[in-house]
Amino acid sequence: MYYFLSVLSFLDACYSTVVTPKMLVNFLAENKSISYYGCAAQMLLFVTFGTTECFLLAAMAYDRYVAIYNPLLYSVSMTPRVYVPLIIASYVGGVLHATIQTVATFSLSFCASNEIRHVFCDIPPLLAISCSDTHINELLVFYLVGSIEIVTILIVLISYGFMILAILRMHSAEGRRKVFSTCGSHLTGVSIYYGTIFFTYLRPSSSYASEHDMIVSIMYTVVIPMLNPLIYSLRNKDVKEAAQKLFR
Repeated sequence: MYYFLSVLSFLDACYSTVVTPKMLVNFLAENKSISYYGCAAQMLLFVTFGTTECFLLAAMAYDRYVAIYNPLLYSVSMTPRVYVPLIIASYVGGVLHATIQTVATFSLSFCASNEIRHVFCDIPPLLAISCSDTHINELLVFYLVGSIEIVTILIVLISYGFMILAILRMHSAEGRRKVFSTCGSHLTGVSIYYGTIFFTYLRPSSSYASEHDMIVSIMYTVVIPMLNPLIYSLRNKDVKEAAQKLFR
């Protein structure tokens, strides 16, 4: 669990670093500009880390399922031969998806306007200012993002389905409380993260509203990475005990 949490922390740090510093500079500076290749690099890294986090959250759900459904075999089942390939596969999936989206988006022509109505270079606002036909790009975003969302959410739901079965078999109220404490933090993070992504990308282009999407984008690029350490730490007994010792 701690190995996955450390990777999640690294992803959140990278995820925010790609967007937040430039966004803060634009809030304060008069010249709110970004170069063409800088915009492409920002989008490539942003989509890479965002997609990788989707796969990682699904892998974490599987990890929690193994720990709760058969705890005595957990250390045997989740060996480095299992969790390291899961992490690598998450990164590979993120890089592939980001490369496809970035190449498809920056193959378009941007001749009508160079003003991005957004706080960073994201796919929907770039499609909105393109003077090319963006129908294929919109389908690509819808089907790729939708497929990633569906697959990872199914993994999470199936894992939690088996966990619920394991909880129902428990006779101890204390055991059930510990299980809910362990899984509640992960389920909270998953719900917030997937919900904001679903709202941002899986909609028709006609319903895209810049002001609302800016707020939602700040949620999943700044607020959620900031909340993740609190969500996972405050519900963790070991972290609570370590914090109490530190304050004493």
